[in-house]
Amino acid sequence: MRTKVFQLLVDNTSGVLSRISGLFSRRGYNIDSITAGVTADDRFTRITIVTHGDDDILEQIEKQVSKLIDVRDIKVLKPEESVYRELALIKVRCNADGRQNIISIADVFRANIVDVGKESLVIELTGDQEKIKAFLGLLDGYEILELARTGMTGLNRGIEKVTYLD
Repeated sequence: MRTKVFQLLVDNTSGVLSRISGLFSRRGYNIDSITAGVTADDRFTRITIVTHGDDDILEQIEKQVSKLIDVRDIKVLKPEESVYRELALIKVRCNADGRQNIISIADVFRANIVDVGKESLVIELTGDQEKIKAFLGLLDGYEILELARTGMTGLNRGIEKVTYLD
């Protein structure tokens, strides 16, 4: 089983995300993560889908998605040619005594403390999945009250593979 990251440029119309995810569910394909957001041109949405399967399944996914009427462009984001990021918000239980230890760990990972309460901290961390996994590993002795992750998003490096749509 291999993991692949697909980046789609689609028409920014209602129901487009539903049609794409519906294709995955109808065909029995799994979505590991999916992110979507409007591009600099508000007529289009950029969708990043992380999925896995054998080579035949991944090839079928690419072909089936590219046939959808709203899909203008589909690319495979290769790790060596792309930048991937994920956002995690982590709420950790802590009192005044333990707060500084958690802040020190966050500083090492260049994470931001976005909320401080009497009994908790909310930490914002951006990075690749390995960085987030390593950070969570260091929080092992603390109680994580809540965790929200955006899923992976990414772009190709450089300007060679930029898609221009009319």
